[in-house]
Amino acid sequence: MRPALLEAYRSLDAYPEVASTLEALRAAGLRTAIFSNGDPAMLDAAVRASGLHPHLDAVLSVEPAGIFKTSPRAYDLVPERLGVGAAGTVFVSSNRWDVAGAAAYGFTPVWVNRAGLPDEYPDLAPARVIGSLDGLLD
Repeated sequence: MRPALLEAYRSLDAYPEVASTLEALRAAGLRTAIFSNGDPAMLDAAVRASGLHPHLDAVLSVEPAGIFKTSPRAYDLVPERLGVGAAGTVFVSSNRWDVAGAAAYGFTPVWVNRAGLPDEYPDLAPARVIGSLDGLLD
């Protein structure tokens, strides 16, 4: 079952608002990237399958760090690869644990809480909570 589940990540669809939101952010002069615990091959397949590749400036895997998020060594890859300091990085995730890790690291974290879940990490609060990615445009 595990191989089938991991293979499914290679062909997930994006939520309907994702491409247009990424384009609006880029039109506003912002850079867009994915930063994931996934390996580069899985990320490449997933981004292409979702049609998001033309809307992204970078796709980053933790693989070069040799450790998964929420290790600070993993988050170090973002400033290293994108040349932007932690304070200048808005980190967006639907994974509350990842938002907590990003907050602890010093990013400005935004939690996409589509399901209205309770906050499990109140001591590492997001800067904003939005219901879908287009909430970034408000």
